[in-house]
Amino acid sequence: MTEIREHGEASSAGGERPPASGDTAVLVIEPLLPQRIRRPSDLLRFLATVIVLAAVVLLALVAQKTLNGLEGDVADSTNHLPFLLGGVVGVLSGAAMLGVPAAYAIERVLHRDGLRVAEGVFAAIAGMVLSFALGEWIIKFGSAELRFLFTNGRGDIEPLNTLVTSVIAYVTAVRISRRPTWRAALWSAVALNTIALFAGSAATLLGVAVSLLVGLAVGYATLYGLGSPNTRPPGSAIITTLRKLGFQPVKARRMDDDHQSSRRYAVDLKDGNRLDVTVLDRDRQVAGLLYRLWRRIRLNSETRRRAIRSLRAELEREALMAYAAQAAGVSTPRLVGTSEIGTEAALLAYAHVPTRPLDDIPDEEIDDNLLAQIWEQVLLLQVQRLAHRRLTGDSIHVDDEGRIVLMDARSGEIAAGDLLLRLDVAQLLTYLSLRVGAERAVDAAATVAGPGVLAGALPLLQPIALTRETRAALNRNKGLLPDIRERIVELAPKVESEEVRLERFRPRTLVTIIASTVAAYFLVGSLSQINLNVLSSAKWGWTVVALAAAMLSYVAAALMLKGFVPEKLPLGRTVLVQFAGSFVKLVAPAAVSGVAINTRYLQKRGIPPGQAVASVGASQVIGLAFHIGLLLLFAYVTGSRTAQSFTPSRTLVFALLAVALVTLGVLGVPRLRRMVTSRVRSLFSGVVPRLLDVLQTPSKLFEGFAGTLMLTIFFVTCLDASIRAFGGSLDFTAVAIVFLAGNAIGSAAPTPGGLGAVEVSLAAGLTLAGLPKEIATSAVLLFRLFTFWLPVLPGWASFAYLQRHEAL
Repeated sequence: MTEIREHGEASSAGGERPPASGDTAVLVIEPLLPQRIRRPSDLLRFLATVIVLAAVVLLALVAQKTLNGLEGDVADSTNHLPFLLGGVVGVLSGAAMLGVPAAYAIERVLHRDGLRVAEGVFAAIAGMVLSFALGEWIIKFGSAELRFLFTNGRGDIEPLNTLVTSVIAYVTAVRISRRPTWRAALWSAVALNTIALFAGSAATLLGVAVSLLVGLAVGYATLYGLGSPNTRPPGSAIITTLRKLGFQPVKARRMDDDHQSSRRYAVDLKDGNRLDVTVLDRDRQVAGLLYRLWRRIRLNSETRRRAIRSLRAELEREALMAYAAQAAGVSTPRLVGTSEIGTEAALLAYAHVPTRPLDDIPDEEIDDNLLAQIWEQVLLLQVQRLAHRRLTGDSIHVDDEGRIVLMDARSGEIAAGDLLLRLDVAQLLTYLSLRVGAERAVDAAATVAGPGVLAGALPLLQPIALTRETRAALNRNKGLLPDIRERIVELAPKVESEEVRLERFRPRTLVTIIASTVAAYFLVGSLSQINLNVLSSAKWGWTVVALAAAMLSYVAAALMLKGFVPEKLPLGRTVLVQFAGSFVKLVAPAAVSGVAINTRYLQKRGIPPGQAVASVGASQVIGLAFHIGLLLLFAYVTGSRTAQSFTPSRTLVFALLAVALVTLGVLGVPRLRRMVTSRVRSLFSGVVPRLLDVLQTPSKLFEGFAGTLMLTIFFVTCLDASIRAFGGSLDFTAVAIVFLAGNAIGSAAPTPGGLGAVEVSLAAGLTLAGLPKEIATSAVLLFRLFTFWLPVLPGWASFAYLQRHEAL
């Protein structure tokens, strides 16, 4: 810590000016401000430039013909320039590209800003080296399409223009964009240079665009890596601003930061009062921008707040919310002054209220009176349509007399919609439940707010609706939200609430879309390599066998489900359910779709939800056991045949070692061990009693086991017949091993029905087993046609029929 006294007695934080005549000495205690800082805005600009660079290259590869045509038009236009004019443009552009940066460097040195020039020179050298390295990589290792786009097929064209890249990197690092005159001169020079390059056929459109973007990226990376001069006003500037507002400070102390975008000061006044001053720094306004953007895109909260906020907008928002809360009668610190501090910061001065945050109060000290006060303050906000947006333990304070004080007005919204107000209630309910339990928290809310408010929050009790800190706490208490819902229903059993979808999408959806796109890309590539003559030569007899085996697999799946349900199920309708599952697989991973539709079917048959889930879980557990057992058995048999002795095969040994390695990895990581243990415990808690019910009827048990075995046999038969349909031949056990391994990979893939993963794994397995690649690919596509694509139409018909008869 450094102590700074005006009158110049101890001034080392930089930027302090001596006090005006008549000012009293003010002691400012704060950490020494760093000379240089890394601005988050520079990092964001670098990331944005890299993303645009990747998009430009990708778009050029996709629209290659369009780009070539455009480039031809540009070349024709520049070739029509008179020779003398073209020469003048070339000379002027070269002089301007070197002269503008040099003139700006001289101007900065004369203003004693040579360090900035040195940083620009460093960026220019880095840009030149990177530009040359990328050009060499494109020429030597890049694809033919990429080389043509950058060089137009000519060896005398530089893929990336090193002059353009180094100049752009230099001017970006010296922040020439903040000087309008110099900025206009620079871009005029760049435009002239581009015309000269095209007139001389010395560059391509993509080469110039990438050169500019690489220069920008290097410049921003230099700014963030080396840091920028710190322009944040020190404590003495804050004292001067407070004096302009009419206050007489005598001492100031920097508080610990609790916000990424603000500094806090405690300022003692001459009259014995105290101010809590919040300082907003311009360079910290983009802190947390990526998280805010992600929340804005993913969460449908009807908020009108911009993700990127200017310093002025931030100041006005916090001040407006503070005044609105005071007018509503809410107990909040009184805002007594606001002001900008130059162009780089602003402050808000609040009358000090001695408080301590609720997070610092032990759980046992939070009594019913305190809970009631919290809800009373929040209801005052709600009546005036004010949303707080951050009702957590660090924004709810308790003063010396035990009264609630709400802090952090800057997070709020005025004229808030119903959804934002209900989100506040859901957030507060969850936080208080974490502290005092669901029953006490809900009872306190019901006493003060009434059942109507709780009913509005009921459908919003979702993790996505809560703050980041509350979601982290919920991860350690996963049963809390269901407890809150149950307590609300107990207090208001007749309450009705409509379901609210807050998430526009889930991260799993993005993964599925990306995986499906990649899978489709590989499938199209595989199809393009197939000789159509091979497809036309398929043997129809084996094709019919493959189709029959694929259709019989649905009967086997129905028997499998029937066997693990003690209640009686009709075979015909159960088979239709399995067909309906093939339709649902188009929009969901295979394992998820089968479990969901079978569970729904059992519930519609009158089986309680818990027992329905347990029955489907039992069939899945037994199916998994059969899958692993058959895989090991076929691997064992294959190895013993090869070795002419009943000894374990190399495949079996590798499989066992892999299983052992995965098991040790899971057991060795505490977090994975706890996750697996909880999943297995929850699964077997319902599955084992259900299996015991099935064991009392041996015929049911036989039916379930037989259906499970037949399901695998029919799939392997379908794949084997598909291979033979194209003239291939493999041992049945080898086909079984390939199918079992490929099916396991497909079940784990996030794509609908394992699309892409199943095809690639099966084709690779059959090829490794000795089947020609062309036959293996054709056989796999025929197999997937019969087991995945062909059942979609009857699956849709079955789904519609079952829904119409209320069986799903």
